[in-house]
Amino acid sequence: MEPSHTAHPAPGTAAAGREPLVVVKNVNKHYGDLHVLKNISTTINRGEVVVVIGPSGSGKSTFCRALNRLETIDDGTILIDGKELPKEGRGLAKLRADVGMVFQSFNLFAHKTILENVTLGPIKVRKQSPADAKKRAMDLLQRVGVANQANKSPAQLSGGQQQRVAIARALAMDPKVILLDEPTSALDPEMINEVLDVMVQLAHDGMTMVVVTHEMGFARKAADRVLFMADGEILEDSTPAEFFDNPKSERAKDFLSKILTH
Repeated sequence: MEPSHTAHPAPGTAAAGREPLVVVKNVNKHYGDLHVLKNISTTINRGEVVVVIGPSGSGKSTFCRALNRLETIDDGTILIDGKELPKEGRGLAKLRADVGMVFQSFNLFAHKTILENVTLGPIKVRKQSPADAKKRAMDLLQRVGVANQANKSPAQLSGGQQQRVAIARALAMDPKVILLDEPTSALDPEMINEVLDVMVQLAHDGMTMVVVTHEMGFARKAADRVLFMADGEILEDSTPAEFFDNPKSERAKDFLSKILTH
């Protein structure tokens, strides 16, 4: 049986045959004396799914959050679709609208309905009409399987349902790229797959995604590339097959031996 990813060119072939969307060059970040990102450079192409994995404290989440300046950087540059990330102000708000974010802990507005959570950004930031925003939101809630919950509050939904709403909310802004920072780590085990299934579908639909995760099955199934981070550095950047079957660094071999034997 052919893998479902045959349409995706092999990474590394003429920039995977795609145009760069996120370009990270020589990025450094310190927390006091702790050097959490060490000269990070990588390029994420349009339509690519990049999964970032590594041990705790390796800088994965900091890297992910730096891509829309939720984390500031000390030096280096981050370009989104050819534009450098502004430090602050209107330019940053505008650029953040192009970079969707899905957090570990959902971050839905507790006092708003599910539908309001998904329409708020498009109405306020994208200046969509409430009717257009509602129609699009209902389509997206249908797509992630929670349209029947539209008028409930987040507290009435399971964690898995809330995270799928958070994905719909990110998609409602029509972002150029979506960052998912450990989107399943706060979920009960039986809810993880319902969120991963939505993410796999997004990957197949060609959404550009950067996913920090411990879910190795998702990395194998949906990633075009795996970035392995340890001690604030990207130690490996390869296809899932190369990484899981033939890791090059001792750190990666050690990491995989610990997680794949349990």
